[in-house]
Amino acid sequence: MAVRERENAGKELQRRQGVVIEQANQSAHKQRVKGKLSARRRVDLLLDPGSFVELDALSRSGDSTGGQGQEHYGDGVITGYGAVDGRPVCVFSQDATFMGGSLGEVHARRILKVMDLALRTGRPIIGINDGAGARIQEGVVSQALYAEIFHRNVKASGVIPQISLIMGYCAGGAAYSPALTDFVVMVDQASHMFITGPDVVKAVTGEEIGVEELGGARTHSSVSGNAHYLAADEEEAIDYVKDLLSFLPDNNVSFPPEYPADALTDDSVESDAERRPGLDDIVPTSSTQPYDMRDVIEQVVDDIGLVEIQGSYAPNIVIGFSRVEGASVGIVASQPLHLAGCLDINASEKAARFVRTCNAFNIPVLTFVDVPGFLPGTDQEWTGIIRRGAKLIYAYAEATVPLVTVITRKAYGAGYDVLGSKHLGADVNLAWPGAEIAVMGAEGATDIVHRRKLASVRAEGGDVDAVREELRREYEDRLCNPYVAAERGYIDAVIQPSTTRSHVARALRMLRSKRDLTRTERGNMPL
Repeated sequence: MAVRERENAGKELQRRQGVVIEQANQSAHKQRVKGKLSARRRVDLLLDPGSFVELDALSRSGDSTGGQGQEHYGDGVITGYGAVDGRPVCVFSQDATFMGGSLGEVHARRILKVMDLALRTGRPIIGINDGAGARIQEGVVSQALYAEIFHRNVKASGVIPQISLIMGYCAGGAAYSPALTDFVVMVDQASHMFITGPDVVKAVTGEEIGVEELGGARTHSSVSGNAHYLAADEEEAIDYVKDLLSFLPDNNVSFPPEYPADALTDDSVESDAERRPGLDDIVPTSSTQPYDMRDVIEQVVDDIGLVEIQGSYAPNIVIGFSRVEGASVGIVASQPLHLAGCLDINASEKAARFVRTCNAFNIPVLTFVDVPGFLPGTDQEWTGIIRRGAKLIYAYAEATVPLVTVITRKAYGAGYDVLGSKHLGADVNLAWPGAEIAVMGAEGATDIVHRRKLASVRAEGGDVDAVREELRREYEDRLCNPYVAAERGYIDAVIQPSTTRSHVARALRMLRSKRDLTRTERGNMPL
């Protein structure tokens, strides 16, 4: 190449790069006016400074102006790779200022390319969604490429962590891709996700509903369960994604990062240094009085506390990530503050999905149990509690990661079975001295088992209440305690609550060498 041609080539590159920079500036200005971050700024906040390497920045479609009357590169999406806290990740970020962030052929192929890169290299992928859905001008091509994205989501499922940030609209078929990922984060009053919008809903059904109520962040955080976290603003949403990544491995054949903090200071489980005396009095003396299970969790895990997931959805069960001795653990816990900790359809599916996520990414599961059973009622029965509750059984039974369970109070009936029991394959099962492990509570059991005797006492004019109380205490002493289960090996140890952290930490430490010896064929979960 002649010197002049080389100079011209260099100038052409500079010109095109200049166009890209100007696009970015214009996009940032448009978003700033709306009080939102630009697609590129979101990537900058997510990744470590200077780590982002953009791919296909100079790509463009046949109609590269997007009807905006000037040359435009990127086709409304930014893709590439970088690092979060020094760990490699892949990312794409849709630009709503170009054709509404709609998905055209070049746009889609850029996303597919970076998803393929993430799969080949075994690194997490974060999708920042802010688009109007399929690009109408490109017809069936746009629809076809959405399906290819879904296919990639499924291929990556359980292989690499997939996290979706919803920063604006994610409508129509576009909404299915985040639903196929591991975690979805939305922003209050800014994120909207639905299959059919308010206008279509009204036209087809006559129902009038606003966009926020139909598919806003609060709706998906508390009603549908599609969102795993509700952030106050975009910066908080991005910070939450970084928190999630700190608990997750790069892929399914690696392990989560460990942090050199909060290791036990003494080898004795009875060490005063490791005791948490507040746990001895945390459960009320009355078995019907509620307490906050998160208070228990906070005293067992490291000082980082609990990073809760889906906190506003199915609040009768708590899930989230934490660490014990610096190593990641997934937490599943009954929540007596809501529905007395009963399991219902939503709680069962919420916990089952989380256990499976932990199992896919080599994260031990620590379960805290205070459950009176499954929630009764025709609504639950008719909407499928049998089949949908079975998902929780399946999730625990198929799990091969370390499973440690602590029963703090009630473990009645099927609730005892499904929440990490020894019978479903849990490795270490612990119970507090006041644990009530039985088919049902003493009050209900007394009335059922001794109904004839109580009827006879009533007919003879005797003191029914006194007799019932005597029979109730007899039931508690004989059956409703942790010792019957301990005698049969269903419980490995009955422990003082204040020593729970020590017992849990040592169990998890021992289980680090656990190996999967089960079958490798895929089962058929009752979806």
